[in-house]
Amino acid sequence: MNRIELAAALVAAAFLLLSGTCVVADDSFLGARWSTGLEYSSGKYGGDDDIEDLYLPVTLDLNFRRVSLDLTVPYLSVRAPEGTTVTDPDGEPVPGSGDMVTESGLGDVIAGMTIYDVVYSQDLGLALDLTGRIKFGTADVDKGLGTGEHDFTVRADLYKYLEQFTLLGSLGYKFRGDTESVQLDDVLIGSIGGIYHVNDRHCLGLMFDYREAAYEEGDAVSELSAFLSQELSDSWSLQLYLFTGFTDSSSDWGGGILLSVS
Repeated sequence: MNRIELAAALVAAAFLLLSGTCVVADDSFLGARWSTGLEYSSGKYGGDDDIEDLYLPVTLDLNFRRVSLDLTVPYLSVRAPEGTTVTDPDGEPVPGSGDMVTESGLGDVIAGMTIYDVVYSQDLGLALDLTGRIKFGTADVDKGLGTGEHDFTVRADLYKYLEQFTLLGSLGYKFRGDTESVQLDDVLIGSIGGIYHVNDRHCLGLMFDYREAAYEEGDAVSELSAFLSQELSDSWSLQLYLFTGFTDSSSDWGGGILLSVS
């Protein structure tokens, strides 16, 4: 068993144990949520030509009182120099150097689990959630839509609740599967930001995301995103967002729309 498989086994065992404990303590099923959307991004990512990425995910969330399970099946279309490899389902490609081509197809399927309120203090207005996520290497390697390997991510999310404002910070680690074509490193990931609740149905948010460089010639990824979320009804919600990057390995700009129904 290599270090990736060992890390994945330990992470899976820990989360299954924690989730089992939470579900046994409170197995109330709150409902399911479907979501889909469209994201577009563009950038050179350290190469010479713009790489354009269209990402169309379909996600199912199953929500319990203390645990949620999610599964995302995406469609991906990438216009890039031949030889480009997408290392993450929503982008971050390693640029190629051939002629410009457009490749489309199934992206990498992602399964995740979040455990809510692992640490919680009503007096301090603090909550800590833990998330584990597996990216399956389902995207077509020959088309450059994925690495063909499984990646594993663990993340802790800390929330500080104020009256109409929520501060949040995340820290995690991504374990990369080894590939024959691209040597990728395990990376530290983090984010910090806040959400302003305008009223019961509208909120605004601003987030800064950071990820260590995935390969030797690349830079760390740092991006700033802003979003508007609106509850259209008791069942439907809509989110609009824009983002921009600050390093050669980040996207120059992008945006998207996300529609959800409970």
